[in-house]
Amino acid sequence: MNYTVSKENEEIIMKLLHYFITDQNYNPVVLHGAKDEIWLENLDNDYKIVRIVSNYIHNDEQLNFDIYKTKQIMKSIRKKTFSLKVPTLSIFVNLGDNVHMDKETNFDYITCLNVKSIDDVVRNKDVLSSFPDIKKTLDYKEEGLSLFIKLTSEINKKTEEDSYKAEEVFKPKKPIVTYVLILINILMFILMYIFGSGSEDNLTLLNFGANSRIFVLEFGEYYRLITSAFLHIGIFHLIVNMFSLYIIGSQVESFFGKIKYLLIYFGSAIFGNLLSICFFNGISAGASGAIFGLLGALVYFGCHYRLYLGNVLKSQIIPIIILNLLLGFFTPGIDNGAHIGGLIGGIFVSMICGIKYKTNNSQRIHGIILTTIFLTFIMFLVSSIV
Repeated sequence: MNYTVSKENEEIIMKLLHYFITDQNYNPVVLHGAKDEIWLENLDNDYKIVRIVSNYIHNDEQLNFDIYKTKQIMKSIRKKTFSLKVPTLSIFVNLGDNVHMDKETNFDYITCLNVKSIDDVVRNKDVLSSFPDIKKTLDYKEEGLSLFIKLTSEINKKTEEDSYKAEEVFKPKKPIVTYVLILINILMFILMYIFGSGSEDNLTLLNFGANSRIFVLEFGEYYRLITSAFLHIGIFHLIVNMFSLYIIGSQVESFFGKIKYLLIYFGSAIFGNLLSICFFNGISAGASGAIFGLLGALVYFGCHYRLYLGNVLKSQIIPIIILNLLLGFFTPGIDNGAHIGGLIGGIFVSMICGIKYKTNNSQRIHGIILTTIFLTFIMFLVSSIV
């Protein structure tokens, strides 16, 4: 026997879709093989996933299979988004009379609602706790075809706006700033050979602005916290860092924009060099601290776009960070203080700069607070060695 979704159920589904997409900024999740159900995600909400199920479920066995299937998909989403738990709201609009489920049932972070009318949603205590405005929002003056046209039009408009925003953020842009930074690094490397004794000569490095605890703390030459990020010791050091800057910097510049990219780059360089002088008493130089900061910026960006970049974070960015930090701990001559300082600084400065269409003022304030705490901690370490 075939079952169809009634007009009343269609109206419930349209109202819910309109509310979650246009008012709560949920985005549709594309799932292969999912039939007669709509998955929506908003990782910043109490319920990370809202699932609207129109498939007819006629007995408890079918319901249990549906819950099992949902748990398997949730496991995949948890792994992809680096989430310990993914609270899910499953709204069933087409349960049969043989299904023994109350108006609300919970299964391991899955809240299931048996909805026969829109009142079943707006009177639910868990729904009202997470979405206190839902009752007022779902009260429409329009009815019938007028309501359907209104809801469909506004949903399509919001979807188009979100698609445009995502396309704008992820659309590749020409990395002009990255090219300029690479050019400056190469130019400084050449100048050390023209006007000095080469990139591996300590006196030449100091004359061109290499980082040094004595010169920064005792002589107050704080400019070295920036200039040292444009100097490299040996051609191999330069090639590795410039290749890394080209690959990583191009992405950060594209995602954040040129101004924010520069703030992250120089902020990471400063934090990296500050932490460097706390643990290293020699001469140091290189863009590694700034590059680790850019990696931190990618981690922060990826956390806001976990459904898009979760696999990239897990399989590429985070392993690169861990591998390079481990190499720094076990390889002589590598300034891991600059790497760690740059990485943390990059994340915090990225929080202050924010991500277009994603970051609000509250998150920026948190970034300012964390950056201040981190800077205070570094100043404490600096004061202990002066």
